[in-house]
Amino acid sequence: MFVKDRMTKDPYTIQVSASINTLIGLMRDKKLRKVPVLDGEKLVGIVTDRDIERVSPSKATSLSVYEINYLLSKITVADAMVAEVVTCSPNDYIEDAALVMREHRINSLLVTENDKLIGIVTDSDLFDALIDMMGGRTKGNKFVMRVPNQPGVMTKIGAITASEGTNITHFTMTQSGEDAMLYVITDPNDDVEKTREALESEGFKIENLLIRK
Repeated sequence: MFVKDRMTKDPYTIQVSASINTLIGLMRDKKLRKVPVLDGEKLVGIVTDRDIERVSPSKATSLSVYEINYLLSKITVADAMVAEVVTCSPNDYIEDAALVMREHRINSLLVTENDKLIGIVTDSDLFDALIDMMGGRTKGNKFVMRVPNQPGVMTKIGAITASEGTNITHFTMTQSGEDAMLYVITDPNDDVEKTREALESEGFKIENLLIRK
């Protein structure tokens, strides 16, 4: 799965010379927590709601609303933004984007192509991708098995289920010590007991079975 399959295309942006008041209005109206910053069409930074708080007058100030608005009108996005932006390509794998976000301890990446901003991908997008890859929203019969981490295991399981007319909708394997944990989701209309018996007769131990109709 690629970043381009999960990113938000053409995100809302703000010009570097815009006032903080303009930015606040954009973030409030569009319910945004972060906004990429452009200088013309060039990506020059990113600004978040926390950055706005950092440059805004303290809530404990004795200034009037008029005075606060006046001060905010004089502060530009350039004064608040973070210039060092971590980016990725739309053709990067989603797991590589997740690794970059984890290593940099950030919750989003700006997506660029030919030095032009084309999207944004967030930790929520990655969670959704994980849920879909693991079949979290999918109705069906979920078999969880601990299997030897060796060649041919998935081929064998595929052959067993196919011989029973069982349709596999999701197939995921993760390493677990010397073994591997295998997650197999089959069509909800398939005969789950027949599939279980066929797998167990071939020596596969089913550690958990979840039926979701």
